[in-house]
Amino acid sequence: MRITAGEFAARRERLVSTLEERGLDGCVLFETHYVTYYTGFSFIPTERPIAFVLARDGRGGMLVPRLEVEHAQANAAVSEVVHYDEYPGERHPMSALVELLGALGVREHLGADHDGYPWVFGYRGQSLGALTGRAPAPIADAVEDQMAVKSHAELALLRESCKWANLAHTLLQRYTRPGLSETEVETRASTEATHAMLDAIGPLYRAQSPWFSGAVAGYRGQIGRNAAIPHALPNNIVFQAGDILVTGATAPVWGYHSELERTMVIGPPSDEQERLFDHMVALQDLAIESIRPGIPCAEVDLRVRAYYEEHELWDHWRHHVGHTIGLRYHEGPFLDLGDATEILPGMVFTVEPGLYAPGLGGFRHSDTVAVMDDGVEWLTYYPRDLESLTLPA
Repeated sequence: MRITAGEFAARRERLVSTLEERGLDGCVLFETHYVTYYTGFSFIPTERPIAFVLARDGRGGMLVPRLEVEHAQANAAVSEVVHYDEYPGERHPMSALVELLGALGVREHLGADHDGYPWVFGYRGQSLGALTGRAPAPIADAVEDQMAVKSHAELALLRESCKWANLAHTLLQRYTRPGLSETEVETRASTEATHAMLDAIGPLYRAQSPWFSGAVAGYRGQIGRNAAIPHALPNNIVFQAGDILVTGATAPVWGYHSELERTMVIGPPSDEQERLFDHMVALQDLAIESIRPGIPCAEVDLRVRAYYEEHELWDHWRHHVGHTIGLRYHEGPFLDLGDATEILPGMVFTVEPGLYAPGLGGFRHSDTVAVMDDGVEWLTYYPRDLESLTLPA
């Protein structure tokens, strides 16, 4: 239940092929999940620069602060691990990166996902272009394209994630009732689901996630009228009869995240709640039926938008149909009219067209589906019908 050293090596070989095609001597990757994808080294990004360098001859190196040296040596599939004492330090960390590039023979034609370490958490420093005398060629597009198509091992981890997200959501629905708060319910559901998961697969389990340490399910403030805010924040809201509830559940498994979201209602739904719920399910059905290998991502969004148009639902539209998912809970490509990327077998999408009515609430299911040669496989499998998702008042 993890990605093998052989698969990490194969990923790096594919990136080396890209370097050769683009005439690059090597590349530098700063983005946390890019580093993890190619090395297996998971870490918490801060103001202290961490970078992975891959040379055209296949050798790899890591730049880390002193506090990560043993961590990197134990986890990263690289031949060189160099470190600096601290940031900002007397000697800037980027000086050590330049030395690492030289040690790996990467001197002139360099690719990178960023022109230097991003200015996060108060970090400041020179660009790679200023340090090396030449701006690096962009390489993130190739990385994203590679990450978008999941291997059999990645799909297995995502299926496992869906299993425990399903349990966490089952408990969330079971414990939700008027008079309790979202914080009480989601804490209980997530804790119990995580304990059950550890009882079942504990010796094999690693979260490897910067966001979650086990199975989680919650509401993120999407309760009652706040459910009309697609990206609301938790507010310890107390449930009331008549509330529309939009949920979210996942379980990181060796760094891989699925997404399960449901719309529920406390008490018998009103006519308007039922109308929007039914349209929301129809939108999701249409979107998933539209996902096929060989068509552009944009086509899925265009078909869904046509449904909004036909049924005069534009006042309730807020966002595109969905996105791919894996090491990050949002990845590309996107089911969006502006994304012409061809859908390929192995891509894994969240499918989540929504309807939002200020003063009433929001209506959004999200399911994680994998693209296969002949269509899609539903990885999430929680009930989607209104009767199953109506809670007693």
